[in-house]
Amino acid sequence: MAAEALAVLLRLSGPADEILSRYFRAHRSLGRRDRAFIAESTFAVLRRRRSLEHAAGSGEPRALLLAALLRVLGLSGRALEGVLGASDREAVARIRAARAEDLPPAVRADLPDWLWQALVTERGEKEAFAIAQGMFNAAPLDLRVNLARTDRDAALARLVADQLAAAPTPFSPAGLRLQGKPAINRHPLYTEGLVEVQDEGSQVLAWLVAPRRGEMVADYCAGAGGKTLALAMLMRGTGRIYAMDISAPRLAALAPRAARAGVTNVHTIALSGENDPRAKRLAGKIDRVLVDAPCSGFGTLRRNPDFKWRQSAETIKELAAKQRRILAAASRLVKPGGRLVYATCSILRAENDAVADDFLGAHADFRPLSCAEILRAQRIGLEAGERLQLWPHVHHTDGFFAAAFERAA
Repeated sequence: MAAEALAVLLRLSGPADEILSRYFRAHRSLGRRDRAFIAESTFAVLRRRRSLEHAAGSGEPRALLLAALLRVLGLSGRALEGVLGASDREAVARIRAARAEDLPPAVRADLPDWLWQALVTERGEKEAFAIAQGMFNAAPLDLRVNLARTDRDAALARLVADQLAAAPTPFSPAGLRLQGKPAINRHPLYTEGLVEVQDEGSQVLAWLVAPRRGEMVADYCAGAGGKTLALAMLMRGTGRIYAMDISAPRLAALAPRAARAGVTNVHTIALSGENDPRAKRLAGKIDRVLVDAPCSGFGTLRRNPDFKWRQSAETIKELAAKQRRILAAASRLVKPGGRLVYATCSILRAENDAVADDFLGAHADFRPLSCAEILRAQRIGLEAGERLQLWPHVHHTDGFFAAAFERAA
């Protein structure tokens, strides 16, 4: 069944997590351990596809799955003996004999050639390989404690009392990192709105925006509202937050999350485009604007390994053009003296520094702010420069980029 699910995933017809969810809904007889095995093994293939194809000598789903079980998940041939046919045994012997040392660098890095070359050009080969390796393992499960209703120590004590291993995250003042993947959505802390699932890197963005109580804030690409809720937490229920997105269905998912968290100061706006008339009425009135722009998602390859196989150099150019338009449109909302934060979960300069540089070049009424100074002022011990770049292999978060600007008063 894992091979069957993998065959569907390898068509790359959509996000892998959604495709796998549909597969599980179609096979409701699968138990929890079966689902975990299928998810772990198929995603291992997506993470290490190129090197596994070399080891297996094939791109067939069953051969790739065997290679992942043996080379990534550490199973022995003896452990698989009960499910191996004659052709499988030949594949196992081939997989065991395969050597990785002589592979081209992009294959060892398990990246498409164009992405490997982009990283080498920007970071050098040694760092590019470290970045790729940082994406090989599954991401941890991070929680954001709702500091408007409880504190981190109390939430941690409750988890420990319920025999869930957890520890404070090093950077986000609201973060907790769990060991393993417990069903946290069934825990009272979650059902009562005292914690949300959110990567630590994503949490830090709220502290870069640093909204003050009573302000007007806009989350311009809000999606399902994870960062919107983090901003609301910092505002302690005061002021007003506009959650904006072009996807009405994604915004609709925010309402039950906000209700669970006890948030009442969020107002959703389903944008008709970059010149939406409701957004125009807010021009020059918003104190803080967050633009977490649509991007390649390459910073989230630990969670979404299919992204690297579904994108191309051409789609990155298209995304960068869209990001420039969105940032320009969102900047019109910022009041004089207000703050604008541009962010992506990408690791590519084309989507990050290049977009921020072009924005400054075209908008003389904005000046850059130091992310390091903003975080230091809030006692967040995270090394950053004028701009923030988080890396999985360095910070153990998803890969995030952020640049902050202030509009001239």
